[in-house]
Amino acid sequence: MLFMIIERFTNQDGKAVYAHLRDKGRGLPDGLKYIDSWVEPNYDRCFQLMECDDLRLLQQWMLHWHGLATFEVVPVVTGKDAREAVSARLPPPP
Repeated sequence: MLFMIIERFTNQDGKAVYAHLRDKGRGLPDGLKYIDSWVEPNYDRCFQLMECDDLRLLQQWMLHWHGLATFEVVPVVTGKDAREAVSARLPPPP
């Protein structure tokens, strides 16, 4: 499953987050795949796309970042998968 993680940096402190990443790594347990991320210019939020089949892996990963950020976990599907799911239910074209 894919998850969009909306990570709010504590006190917009990008330095603390990137120092932790440099010194302790991403903290991904086996089975949790980091796909990509995007960060707001003001270091308020980071949007990360992750993939895993066990939500406990996301919990373990979030504990690695405890105190540096809070997290919102949003299950997502690709646009292609969403289009395929809807296409079977669409009426025929005019």
